[in-house]
Amino acid sequence: MLSSAICESVIDQFRLPLSLPLQDLSCLSVQGSMLSQSKRVNKRKSRGCLSEGLDTECTPTELIQQWTPPHKYQCLISKGKENDDNQFVLARRSRRKKESTSAISWDHFPDELLLRILFYFPLHDLLKMSKVCKRWHRLAFDESLWHSVDLEGLTHVGPALQQVLKTGVRRLRCPHSFVEELHFTGTGPLQIVQMDLSSSIILTSDLESIIGCCRLLEYLSVEGLRLSDKIIRLEHLNISWCEFNNDHVKSVVNNLSSCVTHLNLSGYRETLTLDDVKVLVERCPHIQTLDLSDSTLLMADSFPVLAQLQHLMHLSLSRCYHIHLAALTDLAKTFPLLCLLDVFGLVNDSHLKSLKKEMPNVCINSRPFSSIARPTPACQLIGCPVEHIMWNRKCRLRFNV
Repeated sequence: MLSSAICESVIDQFRLPLSLPLQDLSCLSVQGSMLSQSKRVNKRKSRGCLSEGLDTECTPTELIQQWTPPHKYQCLISKGKENDDNQFVLARRSRRKKESTSAISWDHFPDELLLRILFYFPLHDLLKMSKVCKRWHRLAFDESLWHSVDLEGLTHVGPALQQVLKTGVRRLRCPHSFVEELHFTGTGPLQIVQMDLSSSIILTSDLESIIGCCRLLEYLSVEGLRLSDKIIRLEHLNISWCEFNNDHVKSVVNNLSSCVTHLNLSGYRETLTLDDVKVLVERCPHIQTLDLSDSTLLMADSFPVLAQLQHLMHLSLSRCYHIHLAALTDLAKTFPLLCLLDVFGLVNDSHLKSLKKEMPNVCINSRPFSSIARPTPACQLIGCPVEHIMWNRKCRLRFNV
């Protein structure tokens, strides 16, 4: 049994004011019971969590991980009807690192260094590089890079040839090419020293305009081309097998320079006469190498005329069928400096041995092809790799077919 004092104190704690109506008393009792119940539940939860953290065997680092806030995950958002099926991720792009400015730019290189680098570029790459900027275009067409150019086999070489002539080229190789109408206007002298246009198709007027601007020309090959009456004064001249008539041949002979030392006039079967040989000897007394092959009108009476060439060392009379074999035996006495003689088609193998015995100091039929002013080696065997050279030197810039 509890004492009366204790019972009164307990009753006082639960005593309510008498002024409240009956409905409010019922609601208040319910709210009080709910609040007390929620406080009890929260106390139990807090005690349970603490007891779980203390009861489990977790290290401090594991506890920290358990109580750290959760990581932020990327939000998956679908926008519009077009993206109902495909969701995309919104993410922040990482900042780009600033490019280091310590690297050296091409613009910092001097022209001399860039020209040295461009010297090793092939023709196609050099032309592509010229389209980068104005400075590279100027360097790409510098005169030092275009010293020697090979355009062999180019079908429409007109625009390319016109551009190459403006670069100050000195060695130009353009055989077996088709040159359409060139429209070349000689604004100044060209720097060409060696030029090969053998077996090419080019207008006579264009050829005259090019050659007319050449002041330093020393080697020229126009074999197989249609020429005019204008002849260039050279030391080595090869105008063999051109489509010349009698008037053309006479014009060639009458305009030859006295400085010519190597001359190839082969291939003029019925157009080269004895009178032309007389004019030739008078105008060019210093000839050392002379090729008159395939001149069917020449006979033995031309030997006394040719005897005036005191410096003659190499004579070619191949396929001059009107020259008798017996007249060849006196050539060693007629030309004391003669060391090479070509008489292919006139002497068979049996007579060749006897002829060599009578002329022991003369090498007979050692060169089946003429080498006078020919840019490429004519004695190259069939099947051997083709060497794209011009007068024993290769061109640096070469067009690859």
